[in-house]
Amino acid sequence: MKKQFNFPVLALPLILLGTCAWADTPAPAPSAAPIKVLAAGSLTGAMTALAQLYTQQTGQKIDAQFGPAGLLRERIQNGEQADIFASANMEHPQALADQGWATQPVVMLRNRLCAKALPEYKLTTKNLLDRLLDPKVGLGTSTPKADPGGDYAWQMFAKAEKLRPGAQAILEAKAQQLVGGKDNPPVPAGVNAMEYAFAQKKVQISLGYCSSRSTSPDPKFSSVPLPAALAITPSYGLSVITREQKSHDAAYRFALFLLSPQAQKLIAQYGFTPVTVPADN
Repeated sequence: MKKQFNFPVLALPLILLGTCAWADTPAPAPSAAPIKVLAAGSLTGAMTALAQLYTQQTGQKIDAQFGPAGLLRERIQNGEQADIFASANMEHPQALADQGWATQPVVMLRNRLCAKALPEYKLTTKNLLDRLLDPKVGLGTSTPKADPGGDYAWQMFAKAEKLRPGAQAILEAKAQQLVGGKDNPPVPAGVNAMEYAFAQKKVQISLGYCSSRSTSPDPKFSSVPLPAALAITPSYGLSVITREQKSHDAAYRFALFLLSPQAQKLIAQYGFTPVTVPADN
């Protein structure tokens, strides 16, 4: 298993090239070209806000594009140019680093896995496993391998097996892979796939991240943390893409900004767990 590094254990080039952004000397002029960021879909709200803040502070434009991290990795491997990859797991950026196409990933933030249901369903942490195993309950998930959210759901199923023998096979069989893949069931244009499945009563519970794409909780759903025995704590990996023959100074500076306390505090507003905010003294 690859070792996961937290900031400040960063590659030396990242430190040397990026620290000038906060030194007393004048900050470098922004790059004329936008920094292209490929980021996990769960980061849509937070990364958009971070990009806007960084542009306001530095003048540097950010082109952030979002999608399932596994599919984003494939786009990079298939030749698409990018400057930064922010994945919902460590494995996808590590695969690029192993190919020599990216820096070793660092942990940018952490998340948790939650179950969501309509409020009237009265889902709780205590009754969650019983409800999931109920034959009448439909379960929605992301797509494993293409989307780390699906991989985390399958990890939770494996933990459930230790509590209830036979649970893993039941949950894997009933899980409907509704989002995050190339061949998910079709939904009307402009409609959220998971919400559509709820509206069609195809699912009563969905498994996904506790984080949100906004700073306010969605009133349509109740979000329930998993019990300790089933808990999953995803680590999000951050890498600078180095395959292209060009200067990466601007990308390193933005990567360091994402790990700064200012950025991490903003990340926390979207339900993520920051990893570099100083402890209170």
